[in-house]
Amino acid sequence: MTVLDTPDPIAAGLSVDDQVREVARRAKVASRRLATANRATKDAALRALADALVASTDEIVTANVEDLERGRAAGLKPGLLDRLALDPARVAAIADALRELAGLPDPVGEVVRGSTLPNGLRLRQVRVPMGVVGMIYEARPNVTVDAAGLALKSGNAVVLRGGSAAARSNAVVVDVLQGALAAQGLPRDLVQSIDAWGREGAVALMHARGLVDVLVPRGGADLIRTVVRESTVPVIETGVGNCHLYVDESADLAAALPILLNGKTQRVGVCNALETLLVHRAVADEFLPAAVAALADEGVTVHGDELTLELAPEDAPTVPATDEDWASEYLSRDIAVRVVEDLDEALDHIRTWSSGHTEVIVTQDLAASERFVAEVDSAAVMVNASSRFTDGGQLGLGAEIGISTQKLHARGPMGLAELTTTKWVVHGDGHVRP
Repeated sequence: MTVLDTPDPIAAGLSVDDQVREVARRAKVASRRLATANRATKDAALRALADALVASTDEIVTANVEDLERGRAAGLKPGLLDRLALDPARVAAIADALRELAGLPDPVGEVVRGSTLPNGLRLRQVRVPMGVVGMIYEARPNVTVDAAGLALKSGNAVVLRGGSAAARSNAVVVDVLQGALAAQGLPRDLVQSIDAWGREGAVALMHARGLVDVLVPRGGADLIRTVVRESTVPVIETGVGNCHLYVDESADLAAALPILLNGKTQRVGVCNALETLLVHRAVADEFLPAAVAALADEGVTVHGDELTLELAPEDAPTVPATDEDWASEYLSRDIAVRVVEDLDEALDHIRTWSSGHTEVIVTQDLAASERFVAEVDSAAVMVNASSRFTDGGQLGLGAEIGISTQKLHARGPMGLAELTTTKWVVHGDGHVRP
């Protein structure tokens, strides 16, 4: 069921809650069929989804243009418009991600651990699908495909609430995916959208405990807080990305500059973009003038502390930093910059302001890197590498359903294994407990 063919809630004579629960019920039924599918069946379906998306590129891009026009009229920030945008190259990349998923090992059935007890009982802990995965996300039509592909490969059905900003794009994409599933002999109900019911539908999805097995919110801080607070369905909490780069006194400054620019400017509207730069006082005089100038060339405004502003070139766009800047996930061409006295002060700043997503150190001092890795409490820590590598595809996981900043079974990029749970399988020979 998509936005295009969902019945009118009033005409249907059912409440929104009842209709969303019916969607979830059908997803549960479909998930049981997929749970027994072998890898060949799932991989063939993924490749079929990819081919269908490419074949429907013109239709998808045309729908996306409507969303972009509506987003600009509503005043969406450039970073959010970038997340929303689809063009033929991005559609092809999304399809390629599905093909890459098809080439990855199937997590379902993997033996996590096993043993034989002294009494002869044979134990295995094996990976099994979650069942039905709910997704609530904003302005990211690529997530529609990523979530569907990851769910399919890991044996799950998915129920999607993609937000009004991407309504037309998501409607077309879901319709394409459902058609491809049906052509492969799989249930269309493996991928469903509840966008037609708006915010009321999202609330109903949050309350569909017993039908939806896990809910993953992906978006801004307000969205995530709302889902965590309101949901009765178990939630895997993804987080915003207030990511830090610390340039140590021993850093190779020639390497630090491209790491900074890649992290901040390659794509500003993503959660693994850099938002704060910390520079050791010993290298600030040498590094900061060049760094601020390079950021200015990329259109980035520096929100700096007093010493940063003193060292910045006169023509560079700068403003004094406040506590709000240290806490900000800008998702724009802005960055907070502070000079710190030493590694201890850098770690203290990160502990105070980090969102727990990704932190980076540039250093040639092994002891400093080991302390940074040990003491930074974030989902990902990079040593002499860009924050932009916190990504399922970049880390070899295929597509991702989000970046988890919580500390339960999933942390960091959530790929196939994170969409499974485990069950214990015990074999005996007439064993009874004494």
